[in-house]
Amino acid sequence: MPRRATGRNGHGTQRWRIRGMQTHVTKPSEIERKHYVVDADGQVLGRLASRVAQVLRGKGKVNYAPNLDMGDFVIIVNAEKIKLTGNKLEQRTYFRHSGYPGGAKYDSMKRVFEERPEEVVKRAVRGMLPKTKLGRKMIRKLRVYAGPDHPHEAQKPEALAL
Repeated sequence: MPRRATGRNGHGTQRWRIRGMQTHVTKPSEIERKHYVVDADGQVLGRLASRVAQVLRGKGKVNYAPNLDMGDFVIIVNAEKIKLTGNKLEQRTYFRHSGYPGGAKYDSMKRVFEERPEEVVKRAVRGMLPKTKLGRKMIRKLRVYAGPDHPHEAQKPEALAL
């Protein structure tokens, strides 16, 4: 028979100690990672970025833990053929700072997309990840390429259907 739980003053309470199921805590050694390749041709930027961010976090896995980097590696190809809805190309600006006084730099999305389309996709995905050390670790598992070729054939990436 289980022991009776006692309060601080030594008087017994009517609660019984329950033994039974325990919560499984995922260890970093139990994490298995896959490689996925995503074709961005004709995809809408925001929808693609949100789905990729979920895969990078590992939210679709059964043993997901928010405090661990559980996600898979993602390779995005054809970033130059991505679709943008509305007037984002003309209206959206990107901000960066040199670290010096008066060192604010603003770039239009149109200019960045023409010069480096992979940067537009990477920034969209980064904005949907946690703004912590863990988020910075997750974004390192993302590779974006403007064209259809990528140098990751040795990892045997699977196609990710969106």
